[in-house]
Amino acid sequence: MSVTSLRPNIDHWQERVDLAASFRWIERLNMHEGVANHFSLAVNPEGTQFLMNPNQMHFARIRASDLLLLDANDPKTMEMPGAPDPTAWGLHGSIHRHCPHARCVMHVHSIFATVLASLADSTLPPIDQNTATFYNRYVIDDEFGGLAFESEGERCASMLSDPKKRVMIMGNHGVLVIGSDVGDTLNRLYYFERAAETYIRALQTGRPLRLLSDEIAEKTAQELDDYPGQAEAHLREVKAVLDGEGSTYAS
Repeated sequence: MSVTSLRPNIDHWQERVDLAASFRWIERLNMHEGVANHFSLAVNPEGTQFLMNPNQMHFARIRASDLLLLDANDPKTMEMPGAPDPTAWGLHGSIHRHCPHARCVMHVHSIFATVLASLADSTLPPIDQNTATFYNRYVIDDEFGGLAFESEGERCASMLSDPKKRVMIMGNHGVLVIGSDVGDTLNRLYYFERAAETYIRALQTGRPLRLLSDEIAEKTAQELDDYPGQAEAHLREVKAVLDGEGSTYAS
């Protein structure tokens, strides 16, 4: 029997299972940051109520039943027992408050995305299929102001008003990815890290880059936007691998 069928009576259970699986997978890919970084998932139509990881729990241990259920419009959130990480609340609370299209939000300091975010020019040129995926589909935040407490979170949220821009390269910080659900966001986060790695490794050769034209880059991005079923299959297979290993993520 799959562990996904063994569950306590908790609201938004399937959403919890999907989000917990994403934490476990990102840890496996070494794209985590110990007990830091955070993912969230909206569970009401307005997008203001959301699930998020508990404060300072390692991604490798997070279970569906551990996830916090928060309200972006509740000013007393940080006063409650078991309050979330203050930077997670500042960043994710602001985005879920102002960007209803950002149903799922994933923020990490993965190595290659953070290297890209540390360059004086953090643009990601289209040099292959993965980099072209993000052509004209990201924003660069070049106003890092320290930890993402509430004022910093509000500023970041204001940069994600265009639903087409689903990645924020956070200068001197890391990357933030938004999507329509867990599978969509996890898939995008994975491929952004792969794209950043390709670009960084290409720069390391010291040789000229073979750039795609604007027309081909946009065509490729549109084709991948509409590629059928990839994100759903990616998450389904992640959960199948975890289930086959007897993981506790869905408990």
